[in-house]
Amino acid sequence: MRSDSSQPARHGAGEPDRRRALGRLGERLAQVHLQQLGFSVVARNVRTRHGEIDLIAFDGATLVFAEVKSRRVGARQAGIRPDQDPLAALRPRQRLRLRRLAATWLDEQRRVRPMAESIRFDAIGVVVDPSGAPLRVDHIEGAW
Repeated sequence: MRSDSSQPARHGAGEPDRRRALGRLGERLAQVHLQQLGFSVVARNVRTRHGEIDLIAFDGATLVFAEVKSRRVGARQAGIRPDQDPLAALRPRQRLRLRRLAATWLDEQRRVRPMAESIRFDAIGVVVDPSGAPLRVDHIEGAW
C-alpha cells in the first residue's frame, strides 16, 4: 500500500480514549489548583441539555464556572511552543456556551447550589509531559 503524505493522518482506535484520559487528568490537576486557592469543587463534568461544564467551584463568596483545556507535550521538547498553549484554543463561541451552561445549571440547582456574592467564568490551561506529570497550569480568572 502506498503512503500519501498529502492525506491527513488517521488516528488509532485508542485516540478518543487517550484524549478523554488527558481531559480527565487536566480536570483533576485544575481541581487541585483551585483547591490550593481555597475553593471547594461543587461539581465536575456537569452535563446539561446544552453540553458539559468542566468544573464548578466555590470559595464562600465566588462561584466559578471553569473551562479546562489540556495538552500533552513531547519529552524531547524544551519548553512549550505558543501553538501548544491550551488556552489559545479558547474561542468566543465557548464563552457563550459556558454562559448558557451556567445559566441552565443555576436554574436547575436553585435549591441546592451555594449562595454566591458573585459568579465568574475562568479558563484553566493544563500542560503535562508524556508521563502525565504537570508542566504548567495557567489560570485566567474572569476569562470571559
